[in-house]
Amino acid sequence: MHKFHASILREYDIRGIVGETLFPADAKAVGRTFGTAIRRSGGCRVCVGYDGRLSSPEMEAALIEGLVSAGIGVVRVGRGPTPMLYFATFDDKADGGIMVTGSHNPPTHNGFKMMIGKKPFFGADIKKLGVMAEGGDVDTGKGAVSDDPALGRYLDRVMADFQGTRALTAVWDPGNGAGAEVVTQLVKCLPGKHIVLNGEIDGTFPAHHPDPTVPANLVQLIDEVKKQKADVGFAFDGDADRIGVVDGKGRILWGDQIMQILAEDVLKHMPGAPIIADVKASQALFDEVARMGGQPIVWKTGHSLIKNKMAETKAPLAGEMSGHIFFADRYYGFDDAIYTAVRFLSIMALDANFDLVRRYDKMPVLINTPELRFPCADERKFAVIDEVKVRLAKSGAKVSDIDGVRVTSKGGWWLLRASNTQAVLVARAEADTEANLEGLKTELAAQLRASGLDLPTESAPH
Repeated sequence: MHKFHASILREYDIRGIVGETLFPADAKAVGRTFGTAIRRSGGCRVCVGYDGRLSSPEMEAALIEGLVSAGIGVVRVGRGPTPMLYFATFDDKADGGIMVTGSHNPPTHNGFKMMIGKKPFFGADIKKLGVMAEGGDVDTGKGAVSDDPALGRYLDRVMADFQGTRALTAVWDPGNGAGAEVVTQLVKCLPGKHIVLNGEIDGTFPAHHPDPTVPANLVQLIDEVKKQKADVGFAFDGDADRIGVVDGKGRILWGDQIMQILAEDVLKHMPGAPIIADVKASQALFDEVARMGGQPIVWKTGHSLIKNKMAETKAPLAGEMSGHIFFADRYYGFDDAIYTAVRFLSIMALDANFDLVRRYDKMPVLINTPELRFPCADERKFAVIDEVKVRLAKSGAKVSDIDGVRVTSKGGWWLLRASNTQAVLVARAEADTEANLEGLKTELAAQLRASGLDLPTESAPH
C-alpha cells in the first residue's frame, strides 16, 4: 500500500516537488499501479524516458522497479524530450509510455507524463492510480528491462518531414532542457546558418527558466536573433513539447499566431479540414482559418483533451496558446515542439519570398490582455464559473461554455475558466479597440465582484 501526497495527482500528469511532495517511493508506486493498469487492459510492454533534471535518473530507476514488479516489460528509450518518448511508444508499438519530466516547472520539481496505447492517460485514470496505490490493488510479476535508445531514430523521423533548400539563418534556444541534445544534432542536418543557445542539457537551467510563454525567458533569444540578423528564432520548454517563435525583428509570435502560419500551410493541401485551438486563442485565428477555407473548432484547454478531440474530428492540426502544437498531418497527433519548428522552418525554406517579418505585419491586429491568473480555492473555482454562467444566461449574453465561459460582446470577447491543474481562475479579454477592451474588462470585473472576487492587475497587453 502507498499513499501519494494529495497535491501530485494532477489532471494531465503527476507532478510534485522532489523531497517535499514527490519521492522515489512515489515513482515506484506510479510504476506498480500504471503497470497494473496496462496489464489489465491487455498490455505487457511500456516505454520509459527521462528528462535532464538532476532527480530524473533516480526517479526513472524507481519507476522501472515498480513497472517490473507488476510484470511489465520495460523498454528504456533514454534521456531526451517528451515527444521522443511519445514517438518511441508509437514506433515500438508499445502498450504504454511514461516520461519522467518536470516539464517547464522549476528545477526542484519532477513528475510523470503517461500514455496508454496511442492515447493520453489523464483525468480519472490518474486519480484511479491513487486509489489503487492506497488500497494495494496491484498485480505482481517479474518483467524484463531492455535498452533501445530512441534519440537517433526520433531525430531521423523529425527530419524526414523537412522540406526546402533555401538557406535561412535561425537561432534555437532549448534552454538547457531535455530537447537540447536533439536540437544540437538537428541543426547540423539543415541548410543555412543555425545558432544554438543553451545547447547542453543542464537540470539547473543556468541561463533562464525554460518556459517560452514568459517574455523574460525569450530575451536572450531575441537579442541573438537581432545580433545575427536571423530570419527566425525558436525556443522550447523544459521537455520540448511547447514552442516559442520570434520573427526577425525579435517580436514574439504567440501560440495562436504560430497557428495561423501553420494552418495556412496545412489547408493548402487539406482544404476544408478542421483546425482546433483552445478557448484562450484569439478570434483572429478562428476567423483566419475560416477565411482560408478551414473549419475552425474552439475546444477545451489541456493537451490531453486536445489530443482526444483531434482523434474524434480527424483534425490535421491543433494548438494551444501555451505553445503546445499538435500535428496529425504526416505525423502522430501529439504535441512536439521540435517537429513543429521543423515544419515551420520548412514553410520558410520552400518559399523564396516568405518573410516572417512581413507575414507578422499582415496578421489581423487585435488588442488583448495577457492571460490573467489569480488564486481561487479548488473547492470554489468551479462554483464561481457556475455562478457566472447562471447570471449570463439571465442577461441573454452570447456565451460559449465549452471550457468555462467565453462571452462575445462589444467588438470582442472575454474568457473566464477554472484551471484543471491549479487552484486558480484564468481570465483573458480581446477587442478591436482599446475602448471596447476596457468595456469587456469592466464586464468581466463585474461578474467576478458578484462572486466575491477581484480582477487582478494585468501586465502590458500583447
